[in-house]
Amino acid sequence: MIQTNYLVIGSGIAGLTFAIKIAERFPNKQITIITKSSDGESNTKYAQGGIAVVVNQIEDSYEKHIQDTLLCGDGLCIEEVVRMVVTEGPKRLQELIDWGAKFDTNAKGNFDLGREGGHTENRVVHHKDQTGFEIERTILAQAHSKKNIHILDYHFALELITHNNQCLGAYALNEKTNEIISFHSDYTLLATGGIGQIYGHTTNPTIATGDGIAMAYRVKAKINDMEFIQFHPTALYSKNSGTTFLISEAVRGFGALLRTKNGNRFMSQYDKRGDLASRDIVSQSIEIELKKSGDECVYLDCTAVDAIGFQKHFPMIYEHCKNLGIDISKNWIPVQPAQHYLCGGISVNLNGQTSIENLFACGECSRTGLHGANRLASNSLLEALVYSERIVTFLANYIPKSHETYTKINEWKVNAKTKIQDYNCKNKKLKLQLLMRQYAGIVRTDSDLLLAKNQLEHWENEFVEIEQNHKINKDFYELKNMIGVARLVVEQSIVRNENRGGFLKH
Repeated sequence: MIQTNYLVIGSGIAGLTFAIKIAERFPNKQITIITKSSDGESNTKYAQGGIAVVVNQIEDSYEKHIQDTLLCGDGLCIEEVVRMVVTEGPKRLQELIDWGAKFDTNAKGNFDLGREGGHTENRVVHHKDQTGFEIERTILAQAHSKKNIHILDYHFALELITHNNQCLGAYALNEKTNEIISFHSDYTLLATGGIGQIYGHTTNPTIATGDGIAMAYRVKAKINDMEFIQFHPTALYSKNSGTTFLISEAVRGFGALLRTKNGNRFMSQYDKRGDLASRDIVSQSIEIELKKSGDECVYLDCTAVDAIGFQKHFPMIYEHCKNLGIDISKNWIPVQPAQHYLCGGISVNLNGQTSIENLFACGECSRTGLHGANRLASNSLLEALVYSERIVTFLANYIPKSHETYTKINEWKVNAKTKIQDYNCKNKKLKLQLLMRQYAGIVRTDSDLLLAKNQLEHWENEFVEIEQNHKINKDFYELKNMIGVARLVVEQSIVRNENRGGFLKH
């Protein structure tokens, strides 16, 4: 058993920022970060757009950012949360800069602010089209510099350890030795990112399998708003299942236009904001156009934009398209919607507390109320920065309630029977992804959702039997988590009978 003061599960912006700050606040306390891949692999790393922050209060204002967020959330945001996150944003951005993060500036030395769908002003601070990579680089270096932070990569969290509604730590699989370790902690933070792999066509990396949400649900933590799945409207079109390349919304903010294969600009038919409508509107509009035409993709026309400026602002996108034979000055980029972000998750209060004592959640796996029915572009990195600070501040002043001491943590019971064959998991994963795309995608129906629910319940029962008779491994547990999370998405979609934001049911 490993004893630690703070156990952090996940090494993206939420987990690392919390760890750095709590380590600085309490230099004599121990912080342990476990992550199932390399320490630098996270959803954060792949964020292209940037951080939405009000830094120019002459042209912009907190109130404008707040109203843009509320409008995008379609009446389901918690306004108190929105106001808190927006107004604390500049301080949190400055901390990143103080740690060494570099953001693009213009000739005058001011931030080169981008604009994305749903924003009424340019307020997206970015590092070219690799903002997440720059942030991850910065905060990982900071975390490694702290003597009281211990990062254990290739440690896959299996289950939370709870007693009397208190979290005592977690069990994790050391992927290098296949040993299952008990981590005993005073406080545990879930910062496990998104759920994109349950759909297959996603902008999320392969690690985004909803592990934190699944673990929290199994210990009866409250999970809300799972029906609000945000699909990014402009992922690079691919016939194959798997992680797809993201064409940032900032490209449309730069002047690119959406067209059908016949050249028709269609967005003005659906929203007065046209190509700069919020991403739920754009994704749903593309989906309707594709169903009308029978085509597999629409196109992003960048031929009229400044090619030199495009290459400067979006070097990664430019090179990726070039390598595929797409010259953005001459060719349209084929795009399709792909799963991008989960607006719901583990319910937390203003201090990041879940319904389980001593268990906190931050980042995409949490449901704060900021996003409501649909996330405003580039608000997610901001949310993680603000909430990691909120949790640290809360814990710095927190006096634990007196409660029953419970120190006995049982070791994980290893089932020493046969191994699970890898191909079983791979085949089932492909079936799950197809099921979710077909029955719980951008546009849903109750009949499709009920079919999906029945299939998911069948698989869950099947997995109970498999687990009883086989040694578990990472692939099996990831898939178990994905099926559990998919069921939450489906069940909460069935219950919702009102179309809001990213949720559309016919």
